[in-house]
Amino acid sequence: MMHPAESICVAALKGGSGKTVLSVGMIAAWHEEGLTIAAFKKGPDFIDAGWHTFASGTPCRNLDSFMMSPDRIRELFHQYAAGADMALVEGNRGLYDGLDARGRCSTAELAKLLNVPVILIVDVTMVTRTVAAVVKGCQVFDPGIEIKGVILNRVAGSRQEKLIKEAIEYYCGIPVVGAVPKLKNDPFPERHMGLVPHQEQRSANETIAWAKDIAFNYLDLKLIRKIAAASDPNIPDKGFPSFDPLDQAGSPQNHGDGDRGVPFPATSSPGRVRIGVIKDSIFWFYYPENLEALSNAGASLIELDSTADQELPQLDGLYIGGGFPETQPERLSSNVSFLKSLKTAAESGLPVYAECGGFMYLGGGLHVGGRFYPMAGVLPVDFILKKKPSGHGYTVLETEGENLYFSPGEIIKGHEFHYSEPILTSGRNVHFAFNVRRGHGIDGNKDGLCFKGVLGVYTHIHAAGAPGWAEALVRAALSFKRLKKKLPSGA
Repeated sequence: MMHPAESICVAALKGGSGKTVLSVGMIAAWHEEGLTIAAFKKGPDFIDAGWHTFASGTPCRNLDSFMMSPDRIRELFHQYAAGADMALVEGNRGLYDGLDARGRCSTAELAKLLNVPVILIVDVTMVTRTVAAVVKGCQVFDPGIEIKGVILNRVAGSRQEKLIKEAIEYYCGIPVVGAVPKLKNDPFPERHMGLVPHQEQRSANETIAWAKDIAFNYLDLKLIRKIAAASDPNIPDKGFPSFDPLDQAGSPQNHGDGDRGVPFPATSSPGRVRIGVIKDSIFWFYYPENLEALSNAGASLIELDSTADQELPQLDGLYIGGGFPETQPERLSSNVSFLKSLKTAAESGLPVYAECGGFMYLGGGLHVGGRFYPMAGVLPVDFILKKKPSGHGYTVLETEGENLYFSPGEIIKGHEFHYSEPILTSGRNVHFAFNVRRGHGIDGNKDGLCFKGVLGVYTHIHAAGAPGWAEALVRAALSFKRLKKKLPSGA
């Protein structure tokens, strides 16, 4: 497998330390210098990954050891970093923070799995020499982690910088590769527990330029590249076990290790099907691998706009990803003709797979800011937006009810992030698809509302961890296509 010439993992001691801003800045700076950057985000985060994509001009890929096996993570890393000049992996939370005391699914675990050196970002607010003790602690906590450089963030002045730099280099034996002062007028807007998506920011280009200037002015980009160039392309087998999210409960594991071998195998289904993808400023969260998996399985993807298109075109299936419909409910609600065509198509049996924001779009309406905004009305459920998240984190679902996409008893691993509370308005020919084994889902016990060919679910899945999903959607679309041919004209 080809390995990028240079690779680093950008980590920190905690969330909110500046990982994303500095990662985006480095990506944008190297991109301006003419380098091809392969960007990766540890974990399921799609907002940070979106900023990476915007800065690099190429899709950022998520690497998630909860939803993917170690072998699959290595495959994805090598596949998408092959031929790039530089691979940058941004971690999440603190370096050693994971799902348990052993640090499973942590940034440190990922760095060891990929055998890439770590650049550690440290917020040095109101501290000096103690920073060296903290960095030293990170070094000895797990000697298998190669911490090769430190970036000081929110530095108060030259005296503090000099003292910390000398202490780190003396006690830890590694260089300080950047010192970023306390900055005013941060253009990266925040909402909930992270950044606002770049799709919602009109000044996104200016924001990228701001981050790029920080990298050029305050980071030693040449030294960071030198550290990255020393990464070992020979990945040893460190014996990482696949993470079983249910082992503590003594519950059954996933049925088979279906995420081995070729990433997204093509199906032998005869003919191609047209699967619509609503992709606009509201619905924009799609893992690139999910769309690629659908294409490789035999789908021709038709991009749609929920606010500009007047109606659905002729389709054999529809995929509605995540987003934030509560940010522009009036625009969605006012496009009545598109909503009506979606409802009509769903009632005719069109296979529709909708995640989180897409699930909300299929409901009766959204309660936002004291107002009610009607949506598609496909599923008998309204949504009330809350100030605190109703579901946040990894999920494990066990398939219970019949649906077109997952088999009974199948275990699905994913994640959820939603501030909405669903209120079922009737029992109109719908049933739940999943029992929730981990997470919240719709009511803490169930997730996935089914109606004919429709499945609306809060959980996001990744095709690399659910390899049968894309082929199932394509099969459902092919069956619907054949059924349409048999129906009399106008039926």
